[in-house]
Amino acid sequence: MADIVRRSEREPARWREWDPFEQLERAFTPLAGRGAFTPTFDVRETADAYVFKADLPGMKEDDLDINLTGNRLTISGLRQEEERHEGETYYTVERSYGSFSRTFTIPEGCDLEHIEADLKNGVLTVLVPKHEHVKPKRISLKGMKEGVKGGVETLKGKVEKVAEKLKS
Repeated sequence: MADIVRRSEREPARWREWDPFEQLERAFTPLAGRGAFTPTFDVRETADAYVFKADLPGMKEDDLDINLTGNRLTISGLRQEEERHEGETYYTVERSYGSFSRTFTIPEGCDLEHIEADLKNGVLTVLVPKHEHVKPKRISLKGMKEGVKGGVETLKGKVEKVAEKLKS
């Protein structure tokens, strides 16, 4: 089991080189990761909606709070520390836990009445649909060509009339 521990942790402190970055990390990291749980989010836009996804391993619906205030979506929660039992030996504790809160500004044109959220297999998905008038619409090239052709014909006719007036 001793191989699980990193080599630098087994060596006496006096044998290790001083690392200023390690000292900074220790100074700014809460005690052994306590309160350091910060889930990562992906936010993407589709033609129909904005999709927010977060990795929340081990969390349940009761651990999460999703609120909408105006156009601000706030996702917060608490990931509990696992219970440690007396007599167990821990060689390393790197999994983080604690509370988190993330706030996102929702763009205009979203249907805030029909936001959906789902937590499945440790992945939170929040879907913010767009209103119909904001969704992209396909414009037919054929209709555009006819409009341009008509505009060119009108312009051509006006040029011909001006040219005739200049001749006379």
